[in-house]
Amino acid sequence: MTTVEFRHGPVWVIAEQIEGRVRAVSFQLIGHARKLADELGAPVEVILLGESLDEPAQQLIAAGADTVYLGDDPDLAFYHPEIYTEMIVRLAQERQPEIMLIGSTPMGRELPALVAARLRTGLTAHCIDLVLNENMILEQKVPGYGGLISIICPERRPQMATAARGVFPSPELDTSRPGRVAPLVVPKEIPHRIETLEIVREEPEGVPLESAAVVVAGGAGAGDPGGWREIQGLARVLNAALGSTRPAVDEGWTELETMIGQSGKVVSPELYLGVGLSGELQHMVGIVGAKVMVAVNNDAKSPVFEQVDYGIVDDCREFVPVLIEKIREYQTK
Repeated sequence: MTTVEFRHGPVWVIAEQIEGRVRAVSFQLIGHARKLADELGAPVEVILLGESLDEPAQQLIAAGADTVYLGDDPDLAFYHPEIYTEMIVRLAQERQPEIMLIGSTPMGRELPALVAARLRTGLTAHCIDLVLNENMILEQKVPGYGGLISIICPERRPQMATAARGVFPSPELDTSRPGRVAPLVVPKEIPHRIETLEIVREEPEGVPLESAAVVVAGGAGAGDPGGWREIQGLARVLNAALGSTRPAVDEGWTELETMIGQSGKVVSPELYLGVGLSGELQHMVGIVGAKVMVAVNNDAKSPVFEQVDYGIVDDCREFVPVLIEKIREYQTK
């Protein structure tokens, strides 16, 4: 049997599962981890915690993992911050990973911060790219100051980062890849101060943002709740997903789940229609590979017009109702 000597510690991905299904962002991060690991000369190791996950563990190997550390226990069926943190920290202290990646999900907004604090290392959230520089240090790229900022963690390990679904492509699964599944035992001495009693699922309204072919995104230019309702109406007549910028969420016109961008969701639609928004980088980085992009803004000098295929200079509060009327006329023909 050939022994492989690795130059660096492993590249880790903390996979996330819901009801036994691994989230898409975890597969995407494994695909990117594979690229980073190949450059480093390091293995890819994945942590998967849950219940009855033998088949998903094999899928993670097919996606690019060399080792899957599998915690399979009824106590892990639902995300538990105390138990998850303790298991990840203990294994990290043993394995000394070079890099640790996790999805920008609700779990990914809490768990990596807990782990980073315990390991006394840095954490960069909502990255839109992750590359190795000439010194093999991970450059964690986030939007800021009108461009991209590279954040590094040169001294502490692991180098930790989160990224949203859609930032990296999904890898092709190769079921012939070799790999191993290593069991993790749940430490029973951890106090269970938190207990999941019930999970209530809300049915999403409209078309899911991440998979929508058409996205209508509104911003502060809506002006007021009435203007926002017009943008919602435009999304409905186009059978589109409704997206937003941070100001629309802050005004209370829409929910956080609609926000697109650095700290929101990533979309890849056939058609993106931005209404009453300025095109700030924090929003635009959430639009990946859109085929056609259109913007409506009453300021001809708005930065958004430099980033779209078609621009319409008009007050969206006047333009949108007319557009809705014309679309309905066309649909009834």
